[in-house]
Amino acid sequence: MSKKAISDVHVKRDVCYDCYRPSTSCMCEHITPLETHTRFVILMHPKEFRKTKNGTGHFTNLSLHNCELHVGIDFSHDEKINAIISDPDNACYVIYPSATSINLNSTSIVKPTKNTVLFLIDATWPCSRSILSHSPNLDALDKVSFTHSKVSAFFFKQQPKEYCLSTMESTLCVLELLNTHKDENLSQERLDNFLTPFKKMVAYQVSCT
Repeated sequence: MSKKAISDVHVKRDVCYDCYRPSTSCMCEHITPLETHTRFVILMHPKEFRKTKNGTGHFTNLSLHNCELHVGIDFSHDEKINAIISDPDNACYVIYPSATSINLNSTSIVKPTKNTVLFLIDATWPCSRSILSHSPNLDALDKVSFTHSKVSAFFFKQQPKEYCLSTMESTLCVLELLNTHKDENLSQERLDNFLTPFKKMVAYQVSCT
């Protein structure tokens, strides 16, 4: 994977242009991208983009070939996002818990004649709600949620609820459930290794404290 370093004017050190971590703690060598039928679109809140030390949205984007990342809050007039939503060949969903969410544990969301597109919001819970409230085009899409019994390994970052997971951990849950429904055909080994860069990052952060 190619690397470029950009100067971070705030901390006066080089930052990896791919994972946006300081070059001294770049985790790109641990990333092996997965090929998926599902298209993932990460919507990253600007506050997350500035978190160079622990944001997992960039890891998720780099770990999926069929994935793209957009930074912003109001996507209502975003040409690229609206093009994805309006494409008749796409079946678009937002991963977000709500009273009417489709539970991915029990229901497949794949439509035989459509391309499945999943929008992932990379933000805190309040910021996630802000993105949806500012983006009625996204809020109008069907929501998808899932249930799990996992505990986040992001233990040095306080989670609002014990069931809350990082973006990368949530994506793994989704991939596992898509696999269960035979909507993806990913080997268990590839799934087991998906969180490797995340785990390496957590171990690094712990070693620095």
